Amino acid sequence: MSLAGPRLATLLTLGAALWAATILVLPVARGSWLAGVVYEGGRLICHQRPERSFHLAGVQMPVCARCTGLYLSGAAGALAAWLRHRRDDAAPRAARFVLVAAAVPMAVSVAGELSGFLPSSNVSRLLSALPLGAAAGWIFVQSLRAERAWEGREVAL
Repeated sequence: MSLAGPRLATLLTLGAALWAATILVLPVARGSWLAGVVYEGGRLICHQRPERSFHLAGVQMPVCARCTGLYLSGAAGALAAWLRHRRDDAAPRAARFVLVAAAVPMAVSVAGELSGFLPSSNVSRLLSALPLGAAAGWIFVQSLRAERAWEGREVAL
């Protein structure tokens, strides 16, 4: 099956939006087999510490506050990327710069937390992750949508 750039961008966006919705809704449906699968999946990608996680309806979310920020903003960035086409002259170097710059708030948050210099809370963890998630979602979808050279060719994943 060929997954040309725009198709892969669509799958990435749908997957990101579905995951974001799932981590918000599933805590309420705790006890179902699907909730169990999501919480186990969350354990593969997140430490799931109760004190570093939000709780909805008294139930811990499947990922920590920082991961929640990454996933929610990543989905938002991917969805927003569909509202505007990427210009053909956009350079990959600019995308790398944006990703590095977007990672700074989270890096400062983590470093400050580990060193004890910056107090942290779940809200600050979530907020520090928002720029990186949004930038990554936007850049991945825009880059995939701009793929013209791959149209009609098989892409090995």
